[in-house]
Amino acid sequence: MRTIVLFLLVWTVQARAQEDLSKQLLSIKRIYVDRLTGGETAAQMRDLLIASLHGAKLYVLTENPERADAVLRGAAEDLIYTDQFASSDSVDLRSGVGTGSRSSRASSGARSLSVSVGDKESTDIHERKHEAMATVRLVNKDGDVIWSTTQESNGAKFRGASADVADKITRQLGADFERVHQARE
Repeated sequence: MRTIVLFLLVWTVQARAQEDLSKQLLSIKRIYVDRLTGGETAAQMRDLLIASLHGAKLYVLTENPERADAVLRGAAEDLIYTDQFASSDSVDLRSGVGTGSRSSRASSGARSLSVSVGDKESTDIHERKHEAMATVRLVNKDGDVIWSTTQESNGAKFRGASADVADKITRQLGADFERVHQARE
């Protein structure tokens, strides 16, 4: 029984601590978007993320980390690759029948029947694919993670995969900001 009570107490304390951190989303005014790790395309993803966050107008974005109330950190990758699929199917049927007779007085006669069917099909498909992924977290000045998300995309109808991921991150932050704002009222 003590274990259950202790577990519930720890869980309640952790839930309240996380709730307090989530409420900090409302007190943040300025965000600095740090360099993202993950290869050459991470710098492009950072720029797309800055543009998307700026367009949402939730927070003021700054290029000066000392002026920021929170820092957005994380990793991103944008990959373009070719997916190849090859297959081959084949059906073949052969048959043969033959008869023959030979007699010393009559001329020899022979009968023969042969059937052959064949079919072969092969497929070789090369498909160009584009996918992007980013995992980001919003960290306060004390180093506590206030908010985090992971988003991925294979591209949207009118924008590339990286731009779609940046917009998904911004929409998620906006939705979570609104959820915390509604809970406070």
